[in-house]
Amino acid sequence: MSQETAVSQGPITRGAYPELTPQAVLVGYFLGVIIALSIGFAALKLGFSIEGSELAAILGFGILRGILRRRSIIENNVAQTVASAVNGASSGMMFSVPAIFILGYGTEFNPYVLTFGAIAGAFLGIAFIIPLRKQMIDFERLTYPGGVAVATILKSPGAGIEKAKLLLIAMLVSGAVHVISLSTGFENWPLFDQLGLPGYFNGTFYVSLMTIGVGYIAGRGGVAFIIGGYVCYFVLAPLLNWFDMPVAGVDVSNPSELRLGLFRPTGIGMLIGGAVIGVMFAFPLIRSAISSMQSSAKVDSAMSRDEMPIKLLYAGIAGAAILLTIMAITSAEEVGIVRGLMMGVLGTVWIWMAGIILSEAIGRTNWSPLSGMTLIAVTLLIVITQSFGGMETTQAIVAAITVGAATCVAMSQATDLMLDMKTGYLVGATPRMQQMGQFFGAWLGPIVIIGLIFLLHEAWGLGSDQLPAPQGQALASMVEGITGGNVPTEKYIAGAILGALLSAVQTGLGITVGLGFYLPFNVVLTYSIGTLLREISDRKKGHSWSDNKGIPVAAGLIVGEALVGVGYAAYMIFAA
Repeated sequence: MSQETAVSQGPITRGAYPELTPQAVLVGYFLGVIIALSIGFAALKLGFSIEGSELAAILGFGILRGILRRRSIIENNVAQTVASAVNGASSGMMFSVPAIFILGYGTEFNPYVLTFGAIAGAFLGIAFIIPLRKQMIDFERLTYPGGVAVATILKSPGAGIEKAKLLLIAMLVSGAVHVISLSTGFENWPLFDQLGLPGYFNGTFYVSLMTIGVGYIAGRGGVAFIIGGYVCYFVLAPLLNWFDMPVAGVDVSNPSELRLGLFRPTGIGMLIGGAVIGVMFAFPLIRSAISSMQSSAKVDSAMSRDEMPIKLLYAGIAGAAILLTIMAITSAEEVGIVRGLMMGVLGTVWIWMAGIILSEAIGRTNWSPLSGMTLIAVTLLIVITQSFGGMETTQAIVAAITVGAATCVAMSQATDLMLDMKTGYLVGATPRMQQMGQFFGAWLGPIVIIGLIFLLHEAWGLGSDQLPAPQGQALASMVEGITGGNVPTEKYIAGAILGALLSAVQTGLGITVGLGFYLPFNVVLTYSIGTLLREISDRKKGHSWSDNKGIPVAAGLIVGEALVGVGYAAYMIFAA
């Protein structure tokens, strides 16, 4: 069936191949909430996020085809688009909002204003990126590996059902293991201590099938993360101990002090340095982005009904920009109209520029410097809030991070939509239907994630060992540095230089190695098991087996443990 036939039947098609249907939207909402909770929880644990579209496509097959007996792959494509739009807030808000709590300002901000602003930012990011679809996908034919992977799932219905079954089985196993772990208190396995090895090796495994699943999905892409952790505890820690090398304020024979006093601040610096250099290297994409906008403008008059009307997009951009300004003004009493207007304009411009850069970067390399863009955006916003004087530091920080969260969600939505549009291009979907599906899902994510953030903070505390929130910690540390807080500046600077050098050698390398420095080594050890299993399965079974069997199982391990973790947090609060 052609796209024209599908469109002629109206927004809700009722022919042999339905596309944007109530069933697709409702299934997308259901899956989106589950995925947002799971990936959001994992982001606070491990410091990085994974794309939710493939997970949504697998689960979508299980519901739409397995339970509802529906047969349209383009309907499943809309369901995964809606679900991934809901999940778009998980990385966007988890990379920014936790910094408010880590800085101790959890009671100083208005969560309703922040949530409303994040929704406005989501719509703004979608509206900005839609006009570039033809240029990036139809004309430039950017690869978008994640979008291609989802299209492959959608084109193999039988395999999709089998993947859904594997995912559900793994989810139940992972959830059961985590229940046992929480109820018995056996969350860490001190293997190296039991073997009599020195304590500075810090050889305790984190009992977490979710961490193994993330390591498996990352595969070789996670090797740099593992190297960072192993360098800390298998190279640097022994050297510092053997030669009794002094580190200011740190007992080098104590693994905990060594991590908190040296490796963690150095890792934070590496995250910042690696992110900033990654953004600098991405700036040449601005020229390509401007060219894309010019080319899109030339074809606007020839846009078919497959596309959303360009005037509607312009209205959406203007409306969301106004809302962003209102959010800035209402985020803190002392912001005022002038500062609020400047923050709204800067946020709008930054979303346009950063969203295009990120979409091009992920389309060409499957890597997105989202955290770096967020760090820079919040830095610029803090400068604006303090530029006229007379504004208290706490309110300036809260206002900047609040608007920064909205811009981060917008950037996340822009990249997510382009990935999904690539999938739609490959399976013959109608662009307008997917664009509407993205709008349908984008409003729900911020509501789900802000609730999750409060729930987990109340249970364990963001920035704690249970929820390290590395990206939020990096943002909080940068804010403290800007505002003159008491931070280990020399360690941050050394880490930033190292992270920048590593990212200059290979895009994103400084960030992944820095996460290995920052996170507790028990997480790194468990993560390395997943990476090793992926390497073994690729070599022994082949890449096809890993893609069709291993990855669905790994995804199920993530979802099962994450949902149990969220449920346990709720139980702790209500039982207190």
